[in-house]
Amino acid sequence: MFSFICLFPISSMGQNAGNVVDALVELGFENVGCSEDDNERVYILQNSAYKLNGVGIGKAVDVVQSQGMPDGKTCRIVVLDNNVPQISLVCYSNSEADSLNSVSRRDWKVSYELGDSWEHAQKAERKNSSLYKVDIVIYPEFSFKNLIITQIYQILFNVNPAIEVSLWKGMKLEAQVIFPIKNEYGRYYRQIRQGMITFSQTIRLEDNVFLTGSVGTFNNFRWGADLRAKFIPKKDERFSLEARVGLTGTSRFENWRWKVSPLKVFTWSLGGNFYWERYNTQFKLNLEQYLQEEKGVQFQMIRHFRHASIGFWAMKTWNEKNSGVNGGFMFQIALPPYHLKRKGYIPRVRTSNYMGIRYNAGNEQRYGQTYKALPWDNIANDNSFNPIFIKSELLNY
Repeated sequence: MFSFICLFPISSMGQNAGNVVDALVELGFENVGCSEDDNERVYILQNSAYKLNGVGIGKAVDVVQSQGMPDGKTCRIVVLDNNVPQISLVCYSNSEADSLNSVSRRDWKVSYELGDSWEHAQKAERKNSSLYKVDIVIYPEFSFKNLIITQIYQILFNVNPAIEVSLWKGMKLEAQVIFPIKNEYGRYYRQIRQGMITFSQTIRLEDNVFLTGSVGTFNNFRWGADLRAKFIPKKDERFSLEARVGLTGTSRFENWRWKVSPLKVFTWSLGGNFYWERYNTQFKLNLEQYLQEEKGVQFQMIRHFRHASIGFWAMKTWNEKNSGVNGGFMFQIALPPYHLKRKGYIPRVRTSNYMGIRYNAGNEQRYGQTYKALPWDNIANDNSFNPIFIKSELLNY
């Protein structure tokens, strides 16, 4: 009888954690697991059902607060992206208070740090794996330019469906087809053609270093290899450093033939970021080498909101043809539906997370040009795991 009484709190606590895991799976979260030691309970999850990470993580926090807070120890939520850990949220539950009522969203600290328990927690059993599940993602693409004196704007509108599938931890295949809907850009844009077809691998190293390597066909008629790195110092996560290198050639699909040039154009970018938490505003300054192998410097200021990111950019390039001064604005807007969970391994059809444009005020078509290696690479998605932004979303939801 004594043994039963002593074991009851342990089994009850384990049951609560199991209920939380099941509840998170029911909401559509993937790669969900739980681990616990004498000091900390760790929940692991991947937000695959909510387009807005701040909203999705907030839903997970609510579930944990209502059902799964441990007694007298810290509780941590580690958030994954394609099985790669991104950030964690940690909260301390007071054993002398009712843990179901004493914790609010305000009590959670959000950081890139994963905690000392992560080495053990990452071995926990996961439910609702994301591996080999297929998304059919519809990417709308809209561009315009003003180069003809007799026409105000030339318009390009495409619909670009893509198949996305996670192959293993950090590895994703993305294959896109471009369907022209409205084309005033010329003959290169009139045919149904391949879009971005890439294999990308992301890994996280120690000391908050993220690496993503991609090979395949990119946008802006490029193909080749791309490697990007991001480092966030532990002492102040408002700052970050980023670097990117690429080796590409031209890639064009004409008359149902794929025509490429050798990989001989080397591009790179090196810069830093500062995030002003009061207004969720990001400042970026980068030194870069572009596709014409001219060098330049670019400044960006971006304000991030829940459903949109809006910013301005300015650039100075050094070339022999013009002054090299250019600038403009850019934005990304989240597309509905905002909540769409998968049904087992049945392919899920959804819109892309964001749609937007980058306006080129100087109408420069040649210099200061680069490429995107991945369909979802944009200013909003790049900020989606920013701990400062996630914390503000928890407080304002």
